[in-house]
Amino acid sequence: MIEEKDISLEKAVLVGLVTQNQDEEKVKEYLDELEFLTYTAGGEVLKRFTQKVEMPNPKTFIGSGKLDEVKDYIHENDVTTVIFDDELSPAQERNISRILNCKILDRTNLILDIFAQRAQTSYARTQVELAQCEYLLPRLKGMWTHLERQKGGIGMRGPGETEIETDRRIVRDKIALLKAKIKTIDKQMAVQRGNRGSLVRVALVGYTNVGKSTLMNVISKSDVFAENKLFATLDTTVRKVVIHNLPFLVSDTVGFIRKLPTQLVESFKSTLDEVREADLLLHVVDISHSNFEEHIESVNNILAEIGCDDKPTIMVFNKIDAYKPQDFDEEDLMSERTTAHFSLEEWQKTWMHKVGNKALFISALNKENMDAFRNRVYKEVRDIHVTRFPYNNFLYPDIEELE
Repeated sequence: MIEEKDISLEKAVLVGLVTQNQDEEKVKEYLDELEFLTYTAGGEVLKRFTQKVEMPNPKTFIGSGKLDEVKDYIHENDVTTVIFDDELSPAQERNISRILNCKILDRTNLILDIFAQRAQTSYARTQVELAQCEYLLPRLKGMWTHLERQKGGIGMRGPGETEIETDRRIVRDKIALLKAKIKTIDKQMAVQRGNRGSLVRVALVGYTNVGKSTLMNVISKSDVFAENKLFATLDTTVRKVVIHNLPFLVSDTVGFIRKLPTQLVESFKSTLDEVREADLLLHVVDISHSNFEEHIESVNNILAEIGCDDKPTIMVFNKIDAYKPQDFDEEDLMSERTTAHFSLEEWQKTWMHKVGNKALFISALNKENMDAFRNRVYKEVRDIHVTRFPYNNFLYPDIEELE
């Protein structure tokens, strides 16, 4: 039976460059991720275009020959959107749009669009709007070329402010208002965090779509929205969790991604205050993803950027049920290969177990090895709590006593 394609999906093609800094394998990885982003935003990728160059063309990003090839394809296949893997300059976006005569997006624009779709609370919507305005400001000329003309007519002659300048001023004023609004909400949230008392705070961090929200649902027995799409969670969710009578707070934060737009990092730094103020980080990793090592590096880079790289951290390798043995080299695991996933003893013989302070291997979806996960989290949280309140030592026994 032939599968029917969803006619509501927007037809798109992707464009990436093979350069000195990005080999063909890396470009393929980035375009795979860009395709997932496109799907998350409501698009369907029909074709990918790549070109090998030393550096991007300053006028059109790709060469004129490749641009003609893209133009012919999109016109023959009624493609409405062309998405570039790297951020385009305002001039590049303008020039490409003029030649291809269709909607032109770059990775930054696409991520902003997904964030706009996913934002639920007033806080998240304000942050996304701020990022969009900062992205839009230098691109006003390309979007509103008709506004560059001076107004004419009686009483309007002579020097004056052009409409494009007026629009820029309006956007700058809007940015100032949004920043002020975020500052006000930040103060309110700081008060809320202060009112949570002396409970130990644990934050889930990790790449987007690694299963943080699913794990949050399992350990807190709550119903946080989880979906197999990128950026399913934008708003920070905080839940009270109790393990072996020890209460503490767990927060689920926005997922990270490679090439995360600068505007979003700036806008969402305040949301990441939950990470900054956490006593313990659970760095969740999708072990089934072939590029999970790069994901770990991307998350660590962003944690360093917000000053959280020195916090106590437990590496939690999730989705062991979805792991495919062919994703690894022979020396990484046992020499014997089967289609079944590995036992916990086998996982613990890998190099991953040695990352940080003894990593955990779980499947949040299938609730595999969750008892070991809870015991480990209990031990770490208890150590933090007892250090802070030594007189409470008798209330919460060592995990060895419980076992």
